[in-house]
Amino acid sequence: MARKNVLIVGASHAGLGVANGLLKTNSDKIKVVLINPSEKHYFNIAAPRILAKPEFFQPTQYLLSIESSFERYSKESFQFIKGKVTGIDTTLKSVNISSLQSALSYDYLVIASGSTTASSLQGEPAPFKSLNDDGDVETSIRSIQNVISKATSIVVGGAGPVGVEFAGELAEAFKKKPEASITLISATKHVLPILKEGGSLMAEQVLAKMGVKVLTARKVVNAARKNSGNKTQWVINLNSGEQLEADVYISTIGVVPNNQFLPQAFLSADGWVKVDDKLRVPGGSDDDSIYALGDITTQPLRTAIKVTEQVPVVVTNLKAAILGQGKFTTYSSKGSLMMIVPIGESKGTGQMFGWKPWGFLVSKIKGKDFFVSKAAGMLGLS
Repeated sequence: MARKNVLIVGASHAGLGVANGLLKTNSDKIKVVLINPSEKHYFNIAAPRILAKPEFFQPTQYLLSIESSFERYSKESFQFIKGKVTGIDTTLKSVNISSLQSALSYDYLVIASGSTTASSLQGEPAPFKSLNDDGDVETSIRSIQNVISKATSIVVGGAGPVGVEFAGELAEAFKKKPEASITLISATKHVLPILKEGGSLMAEQVLAKMGVKVLTARKVVNAARKNSGNKTQWVINLNSGEQLEADVYISTIGVVPNNQFLPQAFLSADGWVKVDDKLRVPGGSDDDSIYALGDITTQPLRTAIKVTEQVPVVVTNLKAAILGQGKFTTYSSKGSLMMIVPIGESKGTGQMFGWKPWGFLVSKIKGKDFFVSKAAGMLGLS
């Protein structure tokens, strides 16, 4: 019997997890085809520190080779294709890929294309996530690192986990610049509104001690560069009527789905892929052969922990469908919020099983190196 082709779109945390989960079954009935625009996986969990502190990590630590990590598998069971999926034909069960002249057929399709931070749409382009094109993420990283290193004043828009982590990293990076200023803008009453108030207040206290000015209950209306003498300044207008000026403005507000190749029928009104409790795409196929997981879906919390929970559900259901092994399982996003937010290398906040972790515990778990030393193992790339 010919192997079933399982095409995985996106070498994200989600896509890599499914690929490794299927390959570990060591079945001669499955071939995994992984499609990604880049040959490297960007370990963007560490992006706040990577962008703020260029010397802290080497690029080889957070830009991980994809294809070479799967060399232990035979060509019959695994194939990596560098390219961008440009369309899906659910009738023919095939996808079009920018790097291939003809369409590629699939038996099962897994959509793990993720999302992109909207910072590229407003403010300095800062890759807090992988680029959704053929662009060189390493070049993009170096570019914003260079911009940050020359600045003495930075405004960060958005006080979710990435914004708070980034502001803390910048504050530490700028310790040798006594004239430097960092401002963090939060649209809500407190930063980190997803946490219980105690965790949010802790973050504000830590940031204040680090010299970060936190402006709450304010939204960025627009931001634009203007020439001021011999240099260019950013002018940031807030809905309060206030106007800020800074050398650099970086937005961490929101994400946009990487959905350009997807049929409209797959998508919700705001562009995310609809999934059922088995993480299948309803109406994606007559035989329930299309799955989606991770940042691209309508699942409410787009965090690495939630992705880790979704991966075994998709793997289990694909094994049940292809191999007849086990039973189909379901996924629910309900449960206690788990979030760890480092603020610099030794402080932090968060929420674990309903309680706020101590700063030293946040540092020990994540703040030390943002999991970079464990990245390859976490992603199955070691």
